[in-house]
Amino acid sequence: MSITGTGLPLVTPFDDDGDVDHDGLADLVSWVETRGIDFIVPAGSNSEAPMLSTDEHAAVVETVCEAASIPVMAGTGTPGYGPTLDLTGRAADAGAEGALVVTPFYYDHDQEALEAYYRDLADEASIPIYLYSVPAYTHKPIDPEVVGRLAEHPNIRGMKDSSGNVDRFYRTLDRVGDADFDLFVGSGGVYAPALDAGASGGILALANVAPDLASAIYERHTSGDREGAHALNDAGRDLNFAVTATHSIPGLKAAMKSRGAPAGELRRPHRPVDDDVAEELAEMVEEALMPLEATP
Repeated sequence: MSITGTGLPLVTPFDDDGDVDHDGLADLVSWVETRGIDFIVPAGSNSEAPMLSTDEHAAVVETVCEAASIPVMAGTGTPGYGPTLDLTGRAADAGAEGALVVTPFYYDHDQEALEAYYRDLADEASIPIYLYSVPAYTHKPIDPEVVGRLAEHPNIRGMKDSSGNVDRFYRTLDRVGDADFDLFVGSGGVYAPALDAGASGGILALANVAPDLASAIYERHTSGDREGAHALNDAGRDLNFAVTATHSIPGLKAAMKSRGAPAGELRRPHRPVDDDVAEELAEMVEEALMPLEATP
């Protein structure tokens, strides 16, 4: 199965005690599905995945797989090979169609080590592996040349590039060539330009709060309306920056709640944004969605 289009690193709702709210999580799956999302990535960066225990991580993926009627690409990456392989196997057992595996973090690894890590993982995994390069968190991007070689592996099907480096994105596309490999952009601020360049879609934090907007960017672009796709992207750019670079997950969940999404509470040490910020984010959400509301 090829996974393309607009996906999102689904936030994880927590209850007032800091436990995973599985009912809320299932409701959230329904909320984003009805607004046009093509696939879901549970246990990703915006899911507060590094704050989940191994069993919580697996349970989140299982809940999403049970609730979803669209493909699930489960986040399974950890700093170590063994735990990543274990979570990938558990995601496969839960019904995930693929595994999004972040580059091993905390320790510094060279490109040769990363290539061997992904190749071995793909050899052992029973579901397709998708690379995930997010140097803002891991401090180690995957070189385009390494991606090009890994793209030839039959069980490595794609990559999420959250480097924010347009030149690197273009060079990665060039190195991948004609391989059966889907390259996703990880920043909602450049979704339409990435689609212009040849991206297969996006895995966007923005799509948690504005799944309808993010999906419409992709739909307009694939229908040939590039100008319309860029106009929608422009409308959502400030909101995207606010819920990622400026306020991160606390801002993202606050913005979602302004739309009535069951985003749940944060897990410590995250703290909620203050009332003024929450109000500002709600206004930004309204502004970002205006072009959709104006569409006949």
